[in-house]
Amino acid sequence: MTVHNLYIFDRNGNCLYYNEWNRKKQAGISKEEEFKLMYGMLFSIRSFVSKMSPLDMKDGFLSFQTSRYRLHYYETPSGLKFVLNTDLSVSNARDTLQHIYSNLYVELVVKNPVCPPSLSLDSELFSSRLDVFIRSLPYYSPRAA
Repeated sequence: MTVHNLYIFDRNGNCLYYNEWNRKKQAGISKEEEFKLMYGMLFSIRSFVSKMSPLDMKDGFLSFQTSRYRLHYYETPSGLKFVLNTDLSVSNARDTLQHIYSNLYVELVVKNPVCPPSLSLDSELFSSRLDVFIRSLPYYSPRAA
């Protein structure tokens, strides 16, 4: 079991934060291109799910999986998008993403007057606390295949 990486996007598609823990394969493109592709995919999936759902979905889509990984998705009321990629053994990381938003992002970034709003999140305190939190998760393994 493992965590591969985390993206945080603002409502306009700018990647505010990215970190990886156990990512084995790189995309072969620049990080900026990867961020654009990820946000575009999220936008398309959200649109597809909202149009195809037989019911009015309150939460939209929460996750999807491929044969190699599972993408977990959480969107805040303000439009921030949190994306966590894990291996297939992690079935639901919604609580993890909500914790990252409410207990780390809001407390260490939004409420921090020293951390100005910008197009990137450059808070060392946020990064270090997030790293400690991710490494403490029961499904984090530093030696995952």
